[in-house]
Amino acid sequence: MAEIVVNFVMDKLTTLIQEEVQQLRAVKEEAVWIKDKLEHINALLIAANEMEGRSPGLDVWIKQLRDVAYDIEDAIDEFRLLTHHPDHESHAFLTRKLSTIKKFIARHQIAAEIQRINSRIQSISDGHERFQSETIDAKISVKTWDDHRQNALLIEEADLVGIENPKKQLVNWLIQDDTGREVVSVVGMGGSGKTTLVKKVYDDAQVKLQFKYRAWITVSQSFKMEELLKHMLQQLYRVKRKPVPQELDSMTNDQLRTTINSFLQHKTKRYLIVLDDLWHIDEWDVVKYALPSSNSSRVMLTTRKSDIASATVKEFHGNIYSLNPLPLEESRTLFCRKTFGENSCPPYLNNLTESILKRCEGLPLAIVAISGVLATKDRVDEWDMIKRSLADELKENPRLSSMDKILSLSYNDLPYHLKSCFLYFSIFPKNHVIDQMRLIRLWIAEGFVRTKKGMTLEEVAEGYLYELLNRSLIQVAGTTSEGRIKTCRVHDLLREIIISKVREQNFVTIARGQNTEWPEKVRRLSIHKTVPDVLQSQSISHLRSLHMFWRVDSLSESLKSLSFPLEFKLLNVLDLQGAPLEVFPKEIIRLFLLKYLSLRSTMIKIIPPTIGNLRYLETLDLKHTCITALPVEILKLQKLRHLLVYQYEIQSYAQINSRNGFKAMAQIGCLHSLQKLCHIDVDHGSNVILRELGKLDQLRRLGIVRFRREHGIALCTSIEMLKRLRALSIASIEEDEVLDLESLSCPPPFLQRLFLSGRLEKLPHWMSSLHCLAKISLKWSQLRDDPLEFLQDLPNLVHLEFLQVYEGETLHFNADGFRSLKVLSLDKMDGLKMVIVEKGAMSSLEKLILQRCKLLHSLPSGIEHLSKLKSLEFYDMPNELIMTLRPNINGGDYWKVEHVPEINSNYWKDGGWDVLSLYTSIEGEGGSTSAPTRSFELPPYWK
Repeated sequence: MAEIVVNFVMDKLTTLIQEEVQQLRAVKEEAVWIKDKLEHINALLIAANEMEGRSPGLDVWIKQLRDVAYDIEDAIDEFRLLTHHPDHESHAFLTRKLSTIKKFIARHQIAAEIQRINSRIQSISDGHERFQSETIDAKISVKTWDDHRQNALLIEEADLVGIENPKKQLVNWLIQDDTGREVVSVVGMGGSGKTTLVKKVYDDAQVKLQFKYRAWITVSQSFKMEELLKHMLQQLYRVKRKPVPQELDSMTNDQLRTTINSFLQHKTKRYLIVLDDLWHIDEWDVVKYALPSSNSSRVMLTTRKSDIASATVKEFHGNIYSLNPLPLEESRTLFCRKTFGENSCPPYLNNLTESILKRCEGLPLAIVAISGVLATKDRVDEWDMIKRSLADELKENPRLSSMDKILSLSYNDLPYHLKSCFLYFSIFPKNHVIDQMRLIRLWIAEGFVRTKKGMTLEEVAEGYLYELLNRSLIQVAGTTSEGRIKTCRVHDLLREIIISKVREQNFVTIARGQNTEWPEKVRRLSIHKTVPDVLQSQSISHLRSLHMFWRVDSLSESLKSLSFPLEFKLLNVLDLQGAPLEVFPKEIIRLFLLKYLSLRSTMIKIIPPTIGNLRYLETLDLKHTCITALPVEILKLQKLRHLLVYQYEIQSYAQINSRNGFKAMAQIGCLHSLQKLCHIDVDHGSNVILRELGKLDQLRRLGIVRFRREHGIALCTSIEMLKRLRALSIASIEEDEVLDLESLSCPPPFLQRLFLSGRLEKLPHWMSSLHCLAKISLKWSQLRDDPLEFLQDLPNLVHLEFLQVYEGETLHFNADGFRSLKVLSLDKMDGLKMVIVEKGAMSSLEKLILQRCKLLHSLPSGIEHLSKLKSLEFYDMPNELIMTLRPNINGGDYWKVEHVPEINSNYWKDGGWDVLSLYTSIEGEGGSTSAPTRSFELPPYWK
């Protein structure tokens, strides 16, 4: 983990050497020496990354290096502060004189500090020989440690509940008739019961009957390939009841693979090979060449990494089974069985049981381990103490330490650049749903994201996020309709492990109240409840990031104007989202090193001109504030990448997504680093501002509101220059104002999301050429011509949303059109009387939403062709349409569904618009069900 700190510091040293110390040779020579030494130590750190947590001496050495790297960073930033001065034109002469004096003092101060740090690095680097010997010792102990992990997994999860359905599915995949070799991959987070499930399948009587030759191989993080292959061969010979070849021990990997392949080559030898706990794709690459394509043979594997599961199935064909957490009822059954045996849970422990199960979140390993501890406790206070101190119990309680090690394996396997990113999840409170873009911007501001040629930092960071998801370390909490991650979260027990690690490494200090224990130096502070006294303490003079997660009900009126002490001068990140602020805290303008400032969802109305002092600012998040204008001094923020200034305005249901933006500055085109600019109010501007947008060649998302017809040519000219644009939103000043976009001849080639709100005289000709478009939202277009023929061939269109778009009576979806479409919403199509769906149209559609189409009295003709449709939603639709939900579909492969919905036409107000409640009774081969639903679930016509 220290490697990311060292890399970050080396980048700063490079800048210092190149820009700041050219006039002071002694400082430059010392800085160059430190940089060279850090590069050498960093190479050792990358090797040490694999051994983290397994050698106390090594951990001390890493901690020392991390501390000195932090001190170097402090020295560099102190120098930058001393040489920094805001522009004051009226005192230009005095400013230059003061600047010269300050720089002279600063150079001598940093020279002395660098010399002191130099000697510290020398003594720390001398310990690298001891580190190398301890690395060897640590590697020797890894195998024993992994064996302990595997034994714990098999014993503790021995009587897992809820396993019958997944077992049945896996057995069916194994024994189904097929002519070729296939792979069945089971993927899930550590402790989810993958090994137990696959072991039950492996030992199933049907499976044993089908596969005469079977081998179970446990692949650990430290398993040597030749040992794995030898072990496989030994098991196969044991099945054949023949002695293992004497030359086995002297065989190379290639010879072992050839021997295994020859052994299994015969067409009548159906084999089943299990590779349990596969960590790396190269392990699969070694094994796969040993396995011939025998008839209906199978390979099963378990892994925490979804990319390994996908790669193996793609090569050998087969199926992937994602093992999800246990439902609450099955979790409760398992917990009570392990805790109380044949007895039921005593009533006085019910509340604590539910609370503990909530913490376990359906993870079988956690349920079994914690229930094993609680089974020996009878008193309520003992249960409550374990629940409250679970993080410490994971480390100290022998019954729970094995679970801690199993869950920590995924963290230990992370490459060094991802460890900081994963530990950063600790700043968010328990059960907090984390916005993906917020997290990415914070990672960048913290310096965790490394540059890659041809990629933006945001793209690299998004890759980091998907890698953590791939490794089953984080969970998707919400997705966009196009399938992108919108929000994510961490399993509660993984979060406890993260918190224990950040405490050990002094990575983040989490303040939950006034009784928090404070380290000597606080570098990142996350406040989860009330503001503690530490904000006035000397321990925060090294603070780099401050996050406040507010509980407004517990805050006093005085906090509406929050103040910050001068000790915050090194702050890079200030996240005050949701704070009860009405006035911009004036102390913020002195935080010259700030990179990330979020005042989202506050009541702030004015940003002062002195915001221009924050020359390093990369993100300024003013979304959902009362800001409608920004000072011209914003143009001094040349490093600004994300400028978010807008809020939603709910006037009526039809305008629920309308936005208010801000009045842009005339020279906004000078902010060359901008990637996201939302939303500019162009009503009071001239075409000059719109032409300025063409200079923002890094822009990836652009939002424009209060657009007028006469703005069209200027905006189109600029959009043609924005080749990197991924999302474009344009809203007219009123519904009947025309969006004139016809002069756009060469649209951004990689545009993925397009939102147009306003009248269109015709559908822009260029829309049909945007092959990367995944989402289109059109509102108030009032088109006379059917828009479908221009859009139906877009290959990647997933979400199509129409609101008052077409004035005709019929929408006709042609065969083979909209092949990728998954979500279709038709709203307020006042003239629409019929929707026709030909066979083969919208073959991927999963969700159909019909709203306020008053003349549409029947379901779409041909709806039975939508074989993947899962959800059909109605809002404020005619009762005649609802009554058509009487499927009577006959056919060889179709279910025969006959039912008449019992319609309760109760309307109630929900958020300002009417919602129809449907009560349905569905009968079919699966029996009958009856339940009230807010969105009607389409009966399963198809098997």
